[in-house]
Amino acid sequence: MRLFEGTPWDRPPHCERCGLLESECRCPPEPPVKHVIAPDTQPARLAVERRKKGKVVTVVRGLTAADNDLSALLTRLKSACGAGGTIDGDTLEIQGEHLDRLRTLLIGIGYKVR
Repeated sequence: MRLFEGTPWDRPPHCERCGLLESECRCPPEPPVKHVIAPDTQPARLAVERRKKGKVVTVVRGLTAADNDLSALLTRLKSACGAGGTIDGDTLEIQGEHLDRLRTLLIGIGYKVR
């Protein structure tokens, strides 16, 4: 309920883009703006770790989950390596030892790799 609704001073809300009443407006909703940090400002740290039963995992650290689309990056890395992987907090884990392949791929995307 608006403040002056039902009184002579009532001014119904108008759309900011087309100027029509909100009830008559057919403008599509605006997509939310997502803030993403540029890859060249983030250092990605690569490491190879051994897990239980001798499994080898390549780990990418140093990328924040809040300002990146880590799931899309993980999908791209997994498909390039032909391996499985997961996101664990702010780390990306790729099954197998793919250190050189991930380094060249991340540098190609624009990340600083250490």
